[in-house]
Amino acid sequence: MKRLLVTAVAAATLASMAGCSEAPRAPTARVTDAPGQLSTSGSAAARVQVSASPSGAPGRPTTERRLTRTVTIRGEITPKSVVASGHGLVFAQNMIYTHTITVYDRQGRLLRTIPDSVRPADFGLSQYTGLDRGGPVEAAFSPDGRHAYVSNYSMYGPGFRHPGDDVCSPSSGVDDSLLYRVDTASLRIDQVIPVGAVPKFVAVSPDGRLVLVSNWCSYSLSVIDAVTGRQVRRVPLGRYPRGIVVDPASRTAYVAVMGDDRISRVDLRTFAVSALPAIGNGPRHLVRDPTGRWLYATLNGDGRVVKIDLRSGRVVSRVRTGNQPRSMTISADGQALYVVNYASDTISKVRTGDMAVLQTLPVGHHPIGITYDQGSGDVWVACYSGSILVFRDS
Repeated sequence: MKRLLVTAVAAATLASMAGCSEAPRAPTARVTDAPGQLSTSGSAAARVQVSASPSGAPGRPTTERRLTRTVTIRGEITPKSVVASGHGLVFAQNMIYTHTITVYDRQGRLLRTIPDSVRPADFGLSQYTGLDRGGPVEAAFSPDGRHAYVSNYSMYGPGFRHPGDDVCSPSSGVDDSLLYRVDTASLRIDQVIPVGAVPKFVAVSPDGRLVLVSNWCSYSLSVIDAVTGRQVRRVPLGRYPRGIVVDPASRTAYVAVMGDDRISRVDLRTFAVSALPAIGNGPRHLVRDPTGRWLYATLNGDGRVVKIDLRSGRVVSRVRTGNQPRSMTISADGQALYVVNYASDTISKVRTGDMAVLQTLPVGHHPIGITYDQGSGDVWVACYSGSILVFRDS
């Protein structure tokens, strides 16, 4: 990845914020797959079926359960994120170091490895004439689980001359990138959508109408019509937008502006932008509770997770989970958060009622992504160093 010349202090600060530049290169020696892992390809993988609906995580309230590790997945992976569909599939995005998306079932068996190479012209983008590679960062699923949308840090190939960087601005001349749509029945890319420069997080509105993408270097939010697959609006935000969450009514999006101390609020009808009161240094990832009243944010710079009352827009509680909390997820009942602490190599389980830390467990080096599978109640953790860990919360 091309690097800009900055002072040592500035470079360290931005690398800490983004997390991408701290990632290891893909290992030169292949790590043995986890026992029982199954890789399928060709026609076998094409027969993958998506279950009609999640079965639901049975048992006691989440706060009365304990996390225990059940599965460790290794292989040719460098996962930046891991995302459960809620319908039986889990996608891991392996960035520019492996150039793949790996897809697993709930048992951790590999169903398909999807290369990130595409010919954009085959998808109606005639300005691109050759075969291009991406760099999968994050993913989000449509409410019905039929499609996954995957952001690409940058594109590499004919027509792309200025790859992305973690230290950038709209004036840096970084290429715009592409968003992929993956059909979850065939596990193949079936749509390619132009977005901004260095797209990071992806969210789909609960009504399935809009796909939202935060563009790190463009300082903007791409708004995509899910029916047409076209960007209908580019909303200016601030320095380094990242995490996105949408309210249950699909009327308002909240976007963490990581280069600031605030969260932007975007009206999805008028696209007007306002801001919540300042919450702390380096807000990175957002989740909301099932009711839509409470918003939670990781503060990568402060090492804390905050709870925000969306009726007032103000922080009501803070908790320290570890060094550089990055991503998090929430249980189906809304009673627990699961947070990865990147520089502490740990995962923390936090009770949302009083923001008390219930558990802190060691994981692999540089945990960066996390997801909660609502069908099983399992928590998946992506470690940038080359592994995925699955925890049973029981």
